[in-house]
Amino acid sequence: MDPIARHAHAPDVSFDGGDLDCGNGLLLLIRKHIDPLPRGGLLEILSREISVDEDLPAWCRLTGNELVSWTKAGGQRSFLVCKGRLAERAAAPVEAEPAPSVAAPMSRRPSAPAAPASTAPASAAPSSPSRERQPVPAAPVPPLAVTGVGSWPRPRWMIDAMHAHVEGRLAEAAFHETADDAVRLAIAAQEKAGVDMVTDGEQRRDSYASFVASRLDNCQLIPLTDLLPLVDDPEEFATELRALDIPAGDVRHPAVFGRLSRSRPLVAHEVDFARSITGRPVKVALPGPYLLTRTMWMECISDRAYESREALAADVVRVLREELAELLDAGAALVQFDEPVLSEVVFAGAKNKRSFMCGALSESLAPEHELAFARELLNAVLDGMPQERTALHVCRGNWTADESVALSGDYVPLLPTLAQVRVGAYLLEMCTPRAGDVSILKALPDHARIGIGVVNQKDPAVESEDAIAARIGRGIELFGQERLLLHPDCGFATFADNPICSAQIAQGKLQAIARAAARFRG
Repeated sequence: MDPIARHAHAPDVSFDGGDLDCGNGLLLLIRKHIDPLPRGGLLEILSREISVDEDLPAWCRLTGNELVSWTKAGGQRSFLVCKGRLAERAAAPVEAEPAPSVAAPMSRRPSAPAAPASTAPASAAPSSPSRERQPVPAAPVPPLAVTGVGSWPRPRWMIDAMHAHVEGRLAEAAFHETADDAVRLAIAAQEKAGVDMVTDGEQRRDSYASFVASRLDNCQLIPLTDLLPLVDDPEEFATELRALDIPAGDVRHPAVFGRLSRSRPLVAHEVDFARSITGRPVKVALPGPYLLTRTMWMECISDRAYESREALAADVVRVLREELAELLDAGAALVQFDEPVLSEVVFAGAKNKRSFMCGALSESLAPEHELAFARELLNAVLDGMPQERTALHVCRGNWTADESVALSGDYVPLLPTLAQVRVGAYLLEMCTPRAGDVSILKALPDHARIGIGVVNQKDPAVESEDAIAARIGRGIELFGQERLLLHPDCGFATFADNPICSAQIAQGKLQAIARAAARFRG
């Protein structure tokens, strides 16, 4: 497309990208400004960087947005981008007026559709972190408790509502009404299967980890495709993602634009609703501090707000401690921290170096350094908290049913680190042969409860009760009934748009665990 003398349409929002290029933060600023716009909204990008002439049209093609027109006067460029297609714009073309002031880039014309208060799911009536809660008692978790790891396949209408809300097409209250219905279905399915401890199925989340970006201040979810210019070889990275069966166009990644703060709960509202519809103990999962730090620390983005990865980690620890305290007061029976990237630290070689896209774009030093860093962050979050109500989950990746692209290796390299984490339970992937023999977990502290995966959520076949009972019997032999927890290797739908299995299969697997566990209860 050649430049023209003057835009035929007036922008709804304008900002000045200055001399930034697409690989040095411009795409992230574009995402920050375009996400609040409705479909058909027009964003003007001012730029003095010559490489944007070619890179911005390519980004538009990649993301499904339309480059409507662009102008060039001396070294100043103006690009007019439509969110989606121009045909989706309700208003007819108008003669361009002077653009909104670049000094206030988020200012908006009176005629433009109002942006949603938030561009990501948020509680319809979230409790403030500073509000005094009256602590409620948590239901006890029985021996041999059967539970899911976290996620549950979302109904198609729930996924549609999630996308509509993120894109500003569905109001917050309507989104949560929809999500409440999805949670009711997920918990009802778990209760029917016979589980002892339920989760809300993470129905309000786009994924197990990145959703936090939609709940924290100064953080935003950005499609993984927007981050390709930040890697050394974008084409190679994209090829690796395809080989690993990672839907880069659907997966979103957190980006930090300022100092992190928590003005509303991350997941406490999920526990509040879940406890209102079930009498069973409620478990809730949170991404761990190492996982969040690895995903959020990216060169040319987070270093504008933080001088180092350690400085970012300090704020991550702070907000997780605030959340953990509120979750305990809310009556969560078990708060589980997910740290699957620990497997990437010790098992990822040249062949699988991108096996966790949530950590692939971040700084990573030698394994011994990363493991020590992870241990320190986890213990900082857990310090002074009731140990018996906290858990740690580690697996080897759960984005695809293709076992050949997942990491393999037993827990031996991780055991010294896991044993030093001051946590009350470990929920570990153990059913797949990739995880090694369960006996090595004897090295974990004797006070901790041990959760072992007894079904493989990636296998579409529901395991036989006999096979599951054999795994349970082996676990009892090693750890005793009082310490043992039973669950699948991982969640059933880590990413909303890419579930591992159907709700029917998920329910069948949990039911098979519950029936096998019943054989051992007196």
